[in-house]
Amino acid sequence: MKILNKALLAAPAIAAALPAHAQDAMSLDERVNTIFAQFTGPFVNLIFAPLPGTSFPWIVLWLVVAASVFTIYFSFVQLRYFSHAVSLVKGDYSDPDDAGEVSHFQALATALSGTVGLGNIAGVAVAVGIGGPGATFWMILAGLLGMASKFTECTLGVKYRNEYPDGTVSGGPMYYISKGFKERGLPGGGALAILFSVFCILGALGGGNMFQANQAHAQIAGIVGDYPGWITGLVFAGVVFAVIVGGIKSIANVTEKVVPFMGILYVGAALVILLVNYDQIGWAFGQIFAGAFTGLGVAGGFVGALIQGFKRAAFSNEAGVGSAAIAHSAVRTKEPITEGFVSLLEPLIDTVVICTMTALVITISGQLLIDPDTGLYMLDGSAIATVDGNSGVSLTSAAFGASISWFPYVLAIAVVLFAFSTMISWSYYGLKSWTYLFGEGKTSELIFKIIFCVFIVIGAAASLGPVIDFSDAAIFAMAVVNITALYFLMSIVREELRSYSERLRSGEIKKFAH
Repeated sequence: MKILNKALLAAPAIAAALPAHAQDAMSLDERVNTIFAQFTGPFVNLIFAPLPGTSFPWIVLWLVVAASVFTIYFSFVQLRYFSHAVSLVKGDYSDPDDAGEVSHFQALATALSGTVGLGNIAGVAVAVGIGGPGATFWMILAGLLGMASKFTECTLGVKYRNEYPDGTVSGGPMYYISKGFKERGLPGGGALAILFSVFCILGALGGGNMFQANQAHAQIAGIVGDYPGWITGLVFAGVVFAVIVGGIKSIANVTEKVVPFMGILYVGAALVILLVNYDQIGWAFGQIFAGAFTGLGVAGGFVGALIQGFKRAAFSNEAGVGSAAIAHSAVRTKEPITEGFVSLLEPLIDTVVICTMTALVITISGQLLIDPDTGLYMLDGSAIATVDGNSGVSLTSAAFGASISWFPYVLAIAVVLFAFSTMISWSYYGLKSWTYLFGEGKTSELIFKIIFCVFIVIGAAASLGPVIDFSDAAIFAMAVVNITALYFLMSIVREELRSYSERLRSGEIKKFAH
């Protein structure tokens, strides 16, 4: 209780300091940036280091190779069980008496809300702006392969979760690493689980929280005019706290409404623009395929397109990172493999559908400048030249605005919703890692939730570059630990798949009437 009192006393003090920071932004930001960069720079550089002689980050290769291994090992499970996955999400096989806290659909919505976000809007624009439309092809391929990584980690998440007498559950890589390694007589499971939990908490506070608040404030300020970031932070913190204080059921109830709405809003707007420019859709796909193998003059040629596509897919859908397995572990089921099937839909929706929509709109918008004589893209340094020099989210906004003048306002709503949904999902990921390290219980949970909300205010008020870099690195450090464990445990998933498939074929596993 003393720790809780300290946390409660510290929170207002930190929040009160933020308006002062708004008046003295540069000096405090610079001070924090300098000090933080000195301590975290080596770790960030290690995680995102390129392979020798290339600009290809080794961590992206680590994720893509794992996705390819799991795809082959499970005999293209993402294709063979796709229709069954859809049936599970619809609730065709759901027994309301099974242990767990949320439905298959709610678990999918919660995990999607953690991955569908600014990467789909700004990140794709960066990939296409550097690698050209061809980056989209490699992005789709990486997304399709990543479906097998999600299947593997989410099956294990349910199989090794902790189920408590009050009906709550806790699961994720920290549980399947520690329990799975122990079950197989492998050493080091406890240490790896702790390491994963530490990285997950850091990633949740940074990339899953501060970065989202920061970008949401920037988008709102771009529409309504500049104002202090801590105001946005306090509003977000209040709304987020109101949701996360109720636990995963409360989070799932919000995400099952917000995720379909924001997905339909964004994809719907993209479809309207594609329909308005329907005569250019064939040309756009031609640019994607031609650019994938020739580069169409972009820096680095087709290798540059491949790097950008794989990079964006890995950063967008988090397949192999292990974060989604935490959300999927809360599902109501007695068959772990069923949530593996459901989770493989996630990279498909996130990367193959939403990221491709963004890339198509940017390609047909005319924002990317083409040399009329050669048909190749014109370069501005290492990136493709754009109409107004836009990049990132401003390029996406300009691309949509080229067809629908008022779309930047819709995009602002989408960015705020994406940021909000990402924060509430990552609060759950961080919370489960926190309780793994410090124990279950209402007090322990409340301490983390208060810390999380204080960091929302800090993130919105500051421009802490190195903090964001470090938290991004922490998220991908999770993948180093998680995928290492998945290689040791994937035979367990194959046995689950064999058993379930036989019972499904024999008719032992039946649909439920609802």
